[in-house]
Amino acid sequence: MDDYKTKILKVCNDIRKGTLMETLDIEYTDVGENYLIAKMPVSPKVHQPDGVLHGGASVALAESVGSAASYVFLDGQKFFVRGIEISANHVKSIKEGFVYARATIIHKGRTTQLWEIKITDEDENLISLCKLTTIALPRT
Repeated sequence: MDDYKTKILKVCNDIRKGTLMETLDIEYTDVGENYLIAKMPVSPKVHQPDGVLHGGASVALAESVGSAASYVFLDGQKFFVRGIEISANHVKSIKEGFVYARATIIHKGRTTQLWEIKITDEDENLISLCKLTTIALPRT
């Protein structure tokens, strides 16, 4: 992995400490020209009562990776990034293993950004499809 990718992933993983991302064991694993990928283990910690991945945990993963992608692809030193809308379609359940969230930019405006986040299992089966809108607010 080149130094640029290593540095970005280190920053993303370092900012997890003491947050929901750390609680859910979300780890950023890959970054490219227009995407960021994170993974999350599926265990009883993120299950709903009947033993499958809770949709809220999937949405937390999606918002985490989409917001981090906005931070990476905008100048995070100049802007605060906030999620302003998220939607999710949960299409398949999963009981164990890992899920992977890939945030890909759909629209990169100066103020708002639109992200598609596909959450898949280890065999690349679609678990959830999410859409996140973020806003970049100038730091003052």
